[in-house]
Amino acid sequence: MLLCLIPSAGLSLAATGEELIVRERHTFSCPDSPNCVSTMAATESQAIAPYRYQTSMEEAKALLKQVYGQFPRTELSREEEDYLQYEVKSFLFGFVDDVELWFDETAKIIHFRSAARSGYYDFGVNRKRMEGVRQMLEGKL
Repeated sequence: MLLCLIPSAGLSLAATGEELIVRERHTFSCPDSPNCVSTMAATESQAIAPYRYQTSMEEAKALLKQVYGQFPRTELSREEEDYLQYEVKSFLFGFVDDVELWFDETAKIIHFRSAARSGYYDFGVNRKRMEGVRQMLEGKL
């Protein structure tokens, strides 16, 4: 287990499986592996555009919960006023991916991060999932 001390106000640490996530006001970074995509990624290969919405945050959040509710092996693991976190298990081996969504009401943007908890390469599964969700949301947000 990795122990990390950060001498900065406003940072919170949350452990998810073997992964340590550092969040400062919902800043989602990716590890140095290709099994993650994020709207806030530092590298082009992991970067993905955020979802935009014109409805209220509550309506956008309800729609995303409806969409994720249709996916098999997907469980809502955490919910806050402006945040959702899902655990998605793969069909064959039950590997877990974490999907985090943060609703920026001021900018009307949904930032997100989708990452495998274990392994190195995900064959593009996280990117495909998030782009698939984008298509399902098209014209509804």
